[in-house]
Amino acid sequence: MKITRARTLLNAAAFALMATATLAQAKEWKTIRVGVDPTYPPFESVAKDGKVQGFDIDLGNALCAQLKAQCVWVQSSFDGLIPGLQARKFDVILSSMAANEKRRQQIDFTDRLYRNQTRLIAKASDHLLPEAAKLSGKRIAVEQGTVQETYARERWAAAGVEVVAYPSYDQAYADLTAGRVDAVLMDAVQGQLGFLSTPAGKGYAFAGDVVYDAKIMGDGDAAGVRKSDPDLRDALNGAIAQILKDGTYRKIEAKYFDFDMYGK
Repeated sequence: MKITRARTLLNAAAFALMATATLAQAKEWKTIRVGVDPTYPPFESVAKDGKVQGFDIDLGNALCAQLKAQCVWVQSSFDGLIPGLQARKFDVILSSMAANEKRRQQIDFTDRLYRNQTRLIAKASDHLLPEAAKLSGKRIAVEQGTVQETYARERWAAAGVEVVAYPSYDQAYADLTAGRVDAVLMDAVQGQLGFLSTPAGKGYAFAGDVVYDAKIMGDGDAAGVRKSDPDLRDALNGAIAQILKDGTYRKIEAKYFDFDMYGK
């Protein structure tokens, strides 16, 4: 009986030690390294002073402030974000990343931060439509590693559409205006503010409506975290709820957009 009681006490002490260690680990996020591809204004870009700026950056800094942590921004190509997270080069991905089924197999995601729509940009005079049959023989630009690349390859490539992947949309826009590609498939907000509303976008327009594919596009953009860091995911979810509740989210949103980014 003494042995049984001793074992019980030992097990209880071990459990308490594990719980304390888990709690301590959950409170260790004083510095959060955030991976970002800064080639996607107005969501993320590099300012003249070399610092990153944009909607995602302001959201990330607001979330870190809620957690009383410091955000350290780590730049990466978009297709290097998930490998970089898994290799522990940073702790969070916050870079207009759709939380879709394929990505959820590799990493975890927070609650939704906002929704974005996929659109096709082409010369207005070309009258293109985002349909496989209408795009046969055309060259369509996408950014490497995006849901737009997956969408174009899975839904259009078999019909004779050539999908051309670029490290950034800036390069895709340059080839569009130079006539080396026929259209660009990308997020609607970035396409409007990053290209169509600029002098380079004159004569170009959104071409029809892209058919939504929930499996590929997911249900909104969110912050990515490693599956081994549920405490960080949960902490970020609490911070997201707080900035939505106290108006911080809407103040940041109004700085960049005159419409609702969060969605229903």
